[in-house]
Amino acid sequence: MSERARILIVDDERSMREFLEILFRREGYDVETASEVDAALVALAADDFDLVVTDVQMPGRSGLDLLREVKAMAPDTVVVMITAFATTETAIEAMKEGAYDYINKPFKTDEVRLVVAKALEKKLLATENVRLRSELKREKRQRSMIGTSAAMQAVHDLISQVAATKTNVLVSGESGTGKELVARGVHEQSARSDGPFVAVNCGAIPENLLESELFGHVKGAFTGAVQNKPGLFEAAEAGTLLLDEIGEMPQALQVKLLRAIQEKQIRRVGGSADHAIDVRIVAATNRDLREEAAAGRFREDLYYRLNVIQITIPPLRERMEDVPLLVQHFAEKFAAEQGRSVPVFSDAALQRIGAYSFPGNVRELENTIERAVALTRGDEVGEDVLPAALLEPPVTARSAVLPDDGADLDELMNQYERTLLGEALRRTGGVKKRAAQLLGISFRSFRYRLEKLGFHDDDPD
Repeated sequence: MSERARILIVDDERSMREFLEILFRREGYDVETASEVDAALVALAADDFDLVVTDVQMPGRSGLDLLREVKAMAPDTVVVMITAFATTETAIEAMKEGAYDYINKPFKTDEVRLVVAKALEKKLLATENVRLRSELKREKRQRSMIGTSAAMQAVHDLISQVAATKTNVLVSGESGTGKELVARGVHEQSARSDGPFVAVNCGAIPENLLESELFGHVKGAFTGAVQNKPGLFEAAEAGTLLLDEIGEMPQALQVKLLRAIQEKQIRRVGGSADHAIDVRIVAATNRDLREEAAAGRFREDLYYRLNVIQITIPPLRERMEDVPLLVQHFAEKFAAEQGRSVPVFSDAALQRIGAYSFPGNVRELENTIERAVALTRGDEVGEDVLPAALLEPPVTARSAVLPDDGADLDELMNQYERTLLGEALRRTGGVKKRAAQLLGISFRSFRYRLEKLGFHDDDPD
């Protein structure tokens, strides 16, 4: 241990106290002694001890009484029992009450040295474990959602309330708002935090593979299934399973997911046996699942199973007061990754960032800051390293001029929508699913708007 370990010796025999005190001081420990339980309790109340070595049989209160008091006052303090009147029942009771070890008199000096050394090693490991847990919690907080706005404070409060429950959670919000971070927050603040957190994007896995990914498969279930494989439900046992982009899940698979949630059992593809599961479900979507269910595109019964508690994340444009905090957070993050000092953003750059609506939300802001830090050579980030979209003048109501002879509002809106759709496709290299996410709409809605406005259907999906 970095500091000298402190030991309290409790024994009614003076010769034994003095012998153990001399022995442990020679080993380099700080030692105090007490002749009975009450005096030991006074010492424990006044100072912290790493280890208590106590006799069992003493006048008045016994060593077992002291053991119980120590565990109540200082549960991390290790206790070793010593007695000349050992019985199996006494030893069992002492160990049940939390004693580390039990030594019979007469004992060998080397035996006591070894037991005390191992007991203090246990104490050291316990202290190190507490420190590591504290650091892990701090790292988790650093990964959590940044923001002090009223809107984000409401989200943080709801995460804390939801985490204490066992119910399923539906996280909704536009693309790039941080739905996975919310799901992780629910997991890490819950009683399941020591269990696994498993995330799957239901829209990124082909339909014919998604069932096997979720539920697993048995050998020979299909071509290529050369061995049994557990699915993500089993991988998330005693933890949390995030079903991201749940609105993209095929309806045939929605039925099997509903059964797994209701029955708390899954069956591997090609298998005949059911496997019990203990998994908390957190689903995430950028769609309005209520509308999807009403339109028949999502099972209504599954929607209600998933939407026991809903956490809605506000888009970045509705919490712009959080942007300076996010800019600083991402600047520090990417500066550390690139091994450079944290640059300062100029007033002009910050004004450009603050005037932009960020349709891609926090993810777009993060990409913007990563680019800025990477391209900045000096200590100050200027406008020149910001993306072109941030340098364009913001569209305001004042920029729209109504001609004297009037205008065709529908045609003007179509032109504006056509421009936005085209820009989204340009930014995403023609990938329609990414363009839809950039605009905060569903892929089906994006396809519908393209067809309505006469776009050619020769772009990649």
